[in-house]
Amino acid sequence: MEVYGLVQGVGFRFSTKQLADSLGIKGIVMNRNDGSVYIEAEGTPLLLQEFIDKVKLSPSPSGHVDHYIIKEISQKNYSDFSIVYE
Repeated sequence: MEVYGLVQGVGFRFSTKQLADSLGIKGIVMNRNDGSVYIEAEGTPLLLQEFIDKVKLSPSPSGHVDHYIIKEISQKNYSDFSIVYE
């Protein structure tokens, strides 16, 4: 999932990790150079949909999602949800 809007410098990655951990979602979240945030998430279909719905609304109270792109990728079997720093 690629998320665009006010999603950097507002605790978006941290809040996304908290949300993922609370739902048992595994994967990664990281900032991109273009100002977007990139997320890979794995979980049951129901929990993944809940996670996606909440990310669309911005898990960070200071953030704002303008638009997003969701692409299905092959499963990577993450062991947890991590913030990736590049």
